[in-house]
Amino acid sequence: MRSERWHRPLLLMTAAMAVLTVITAVGVFADDRVLVGAPVWLKPFKFSVSFTVYGLTLAWMLAVLPRRSRVAEWAATVIVAASVAEVAIITFQAARGHRSHYNNATPLDEQLWTLMGNVIVVLFLAHLVIGVVALVQRIPDRTAAYAIRAGLLLSLLGMLAAVPMVLPMQQDTGIEGIAGAHAVGVPDGGPGLPLVGWSTTGGDLRIGHFIGLHGLQALPLLAILLTRLGVRARARLVVVAAFAYGGLTVILTWQALRGQALLRPDALTLTALAALIVVSALAALAMIKSYWGHQKPTLPGGSPAKHSDGNRGSAPDEASDLWITPSLWTTRK
Repeated sequence: MRSERWHRPLLLMTAAMAVLTVITAVGVFADDRVLVGAPVWLKPFKFSVSFTVYGLTLAWMLAVLPRRSRVAEWAATVIVAASVAEVAIITFQAARGHRSHYNNATPLDEQLWTLMGNVIVVLFLAHLVIGVVALVQRIPDRTAAYAIRAGLLLSLLGMLAAVPMVLPMQQDTGIEGIAGAHAVGVPDGGPGLPLVGWSTTGGDLRIGHFIGLHGLQALPLLAILLTRLGVRARARLVVVAAFAYGGLTVILTWQALRGQALLRPDALTLTALAALIVVSALAALAMIKSYWGHQKPTLPGGSPAKHSDGNRGSAPDEASDLWITPSLWTTRK
């Protein structure tokens, strides 16, 4: 990969977050303090892991775009500044033994929480700018175009899934100085799943938030796994997967808003999930059937015939893998 195409501020942020991941992981075991039912260093650990993956993914996406975009690069630099500010506040508050989110207990806590809220809005808007750039650029590989664009948009959906955490319905927590919560129907810090801490007794808005955010990685990874199919089939399957992934994010958020634990869905939630699975599976099967239906038999002499996708036999088209490694593009400026 050509190093000049990688966004250096994002790479520096990724490296810094990776170092912080190690430091906070040590803190989880070395510091016995507990905050909201979890080790005090667990939150900065999870956020540093998340931003490590996020920064590296964005840097890669900017590198594989066919044309360099100054607007996208400036937006990425803004994301770096916003990300560092958010994680710095979370880490600082953890070191003090104070909650970083929803905390208005003291003037300093309130100022830091307000700053975090503003920083998150800035990050969302900068991420949106990158999504728009990806939408308007003509990415030669159709599968790459759908995977990158869908991943960026799904992560925006994941960010929006966190908005209910600070709406009025979540602000009356009964805890002085705390205005907001990720749990619905139960207090924050109750029984939860290992590591992630998602509530096992009530709704938890972090689930849809988490799933949506990582659409940024899930869709490109799926596209890479489908490289043995023809380009048209891959592209259509990625579109189906994107709608299914978005539907899952919405269902999980809707489930949480109704106060249901992830592992205790009611009949309505199960029905919605089943409908999503059936519709998505039928659409995927239709795409696969259409693809194989257009395959032609081998020509005399053993040469594979071209099918309607423009590929030879069942092998991928010649340019289908170029987007995975940015250095292989030949038309970049």
